[in-house]
Amino acid sequence: MIKVVCWNIGRTHKPLEDLLEMDADVALLQEVYPRGRGWLSTCKNGVAVSSQEPWEPWPYDSYDRWPLVVKLSDRVKVEWFKQTVPTRWVQDDEIAVSGIGTIAAAKIIPESGAEPIIAVSMYARWFETKPTNGTGWIYPDASAHRIVSDLSVFIGSYDTSTHRILAAGDLNVSFFSSDAFDVRAQTIVDRMKALGLEYMGPQYPNGRRADPIPAHLTEDSLDVPTYHTVRNSPATAHVQVDHVFASRGFHESIRTRALNGVDEWGSSDHCRILIEIED
Repeated sequence: MIKVVCWNIGRTHKPLEDLLEMDADVALLQEVYPRGRGWLSTCKNGVAVSSQEPWEPWPYDSYDRWPLVVKLSDRVKVEWFKQTVPTRWVQDDEIAVSGIGTIAAAKIIPESGAEPIIAVSMYARWFETKPTNGTGWIYPDASAHRIVSDLSVFIGSYDTSTHRILAAGDLNVSFFSSDAFDVRAQTIVDRMKALGLEYMGPQYPNGRRADPIPAHLTEDSLDVPTYHTVRNSPATAHVQVDHVFASRGFHESIRTRALNGVDEWGSSDHCRILIEIED
């Protein structure tokens, strides 16, 4: 079994230290502070990161938080894809990325001899509108759609049995609710499904439901909170913004669980998501 941890660490250092105590094989991280990759590169006991700085090929100050794929054990080998600006032709070890700070990707090769897995850490960053009526808001779904488009490079066939893709991270949206913006966000799930990527939650009972049920969810919702604001706590968290997708067919070998119990939440404003892959 391969154990993957998906975690938005909120640009703090303590979660990186905690991560090394989890006995996981791979981490899909979001919101890593700029020097976090450097700190991880000094760790031992199977820990390794890409040789490429997370902001490359863009300038260092182009953004302040980054997704990473981190090797945590010697039970797997990892081959990272280097990011490059959008272009038609890229090298075998490169991936063209259309959004700065939105994805990191790698090939995970189990030591057991199982087929490799493409693992992608996703972060849908916020942008501001350009309103015509004097008001505005921020929106993350455009970033999420850029991520879906960039994932298309790994879809080399309409036969989903040829794919072993795992994509997880903070999309900054909730799905399956009646909220007006969440209805708009549902198009992300629809596009993922069109690429042969099934939604893997986590959903109840693989995680604690919010109590009371928040207004934007129905009583029978399976959402599990994965994020709390500075005004809330793990006990009062009520929104799920962290999600997992996997290739159809391959998804049957995957289990996900939100480690969102009050006593297991962890040292970030996002809880950890445990992804177990039978190999």
